[in-house]
Amino acid sequence: MILLTGGCGFIGSAFLIQWLNEVDEPVVNLDLLTYAGNPGNLASVQDDPRYRFVHGDIADSALVSSLLAKYRPRAVLHFAAESHVDRSISGPLAFAQTNVVGTLKLLDAVLTYWKTLDSAAAAAFRFLHVSTDEVYGSLDPDATGFTEEHRYEPNSPYSASKAASDHFVRAYQHTYSLPTLTTNCSNNYGPRQFPEKLIPLMIHNALHSKPLPVYGDGQQIRDWLHVDDHCRALRVVLDTGRIGETYNIGGRSERSNMAVVKAICQNLDILRPRAGGQPHASLITHVKDRPGHDRRYAIDDSKISGELGWHPSIVFEEGIRQTIQWYLDHEDWVQSVDSGAYRRWAQKHYSAPAESVARAVA
Repeated sequence: MILLTGGCGFIGSAFLIQWLNEVDEPVVNLDLLTYAGNPGNLASVQDDPRYRFVHGDIADSALVSSLLAKYRPRAVLHFAAESHVDRSISGPLAFAQTNVVGTLKLLDAVLTYWKTLDSAAAAAFRFLHVSTDEVYGSLDPDATGFTEEHRYEPNSPYSASKAASDHFVRAYQHTYSLPTLTTNCSNNYGPRQFPEKLIPLMIHNALHSKPLPVYGDGQQIRDWLHVDDHCRALRVVLDTGRIGETYNIGGRSERSNMAVVKAICQNLDILRPRAGGQPHASLITHVKDRPGHDRRYAIDDSKISGELGWHPSIVFEEGIRQTIQWYLDHEDWVQSVDSGAYRRWAQKHYSAPAESVARAVA
């Protein structure tokens, strides 16, 4: 048995689906169902007898402790996080509460549980913390990619909160010998991503002939990692990663935001042409840049590829086409998110607080 936090989010749900499709081991999913936690992401596995969903907060120490005592997981994978930079700029305290305080309370409950395990179970146990390359700050255009030794230089409230959580994970391993692993990934993309992030927002707006808002000059560079590749990397780290180590996970696909938007437009011109034949690129609109916007992220994955044998397998051109096709084939999912129907469903079934969907570029 493994325990996931935030399994109804974009990356967590992708991991959970892949896990249940390829690994014969039960999963407990603890998720608070905040605005981006969508139970509909897991519709394909919700009736799987190996899957258990628990509605709750990682900061609820009593609940987490009771789950650990009941299910006795051999690993905890920590996905739960506030993750949108724009939201962190307008409301940083929520990010500190979830990403810092929540992670710390989770670590404390896991440490207490870990101390109850017999020697063999304690040695086999792992706490895998899923983080971001944004903790490293911004790279110069000609600089080499982030390595695991790169200095932390977070530039947004989001990345600062994730950096703090990374440090607490490190401290719990160093001080208490809790067997932890940390991963720092580049920008993920793929199916079921909440439509405030760049790629799904552009797809959604393009399909409705709305402006495609691009921050500044659009030349901010990101390394794009397909979520399925990311999930496979996490499984490799969980199985063979060295305790206390950090592993950077990248897609080997650096692209500017403008190049990504144009690739989406070019694919949609083929897959879903606009009425009248106008190119989707004509919808591109430059908007005022985000405060403190990092110019470039890039990952050096030498450590995970050299030590653990993982490397990305999905090239961006194929991955973006598949992602666009998924959104075209699942317009019911998009409509549920856009209309807020999934939030009303969650509120009815789990008493989760409703929140409007922000329309901002990631």
